[in-house]
Amino acid sequence: MPQVTALSAVTLAVGDMSAATAFYEALGFEKIYGGHDAGFTSYRAGQSYLNLIAADHGSGFWGRAIFYVDDVDAFHANAVSAGLTPEAEPRDAPWRERYFHIVDPDGHEISFAKPIQRS
Repeated sequence: MPQVTALSAVTLAVGDMSAATAFYEALGFEKIYGGHDAGFTSYRAGQSYLNLIAADHGSGFWGRAIFYVDDVDAFHANAVSAGLTPEAEPRDAPWRERYFHIVDPDGHEISFAKPIQRS
């Protein structure tokens, strides 16, 4: 059975990226990507990340929790064999992770990912 190995990141939808980045930077979060005028900003949070994504709060999108797993494809296959419906097949992302998304019964978006090692 594939295993969850860590919480990689929490992504929060924000209505005002400038205000949100000012808030998190005032708290001392180290920015590693994005900024006050970006659509997506990422902060280091220990071994994990806090991501902010610009979104209209009227859309109902709250954000996403991202979990690292030991084998993305096996985790996806296990979800499908359990009768669950991921949003898409696993794929490689430009930020060097293999991942897929699924929505839980309450509408929370959950991602399962694994870093892709450079060769």
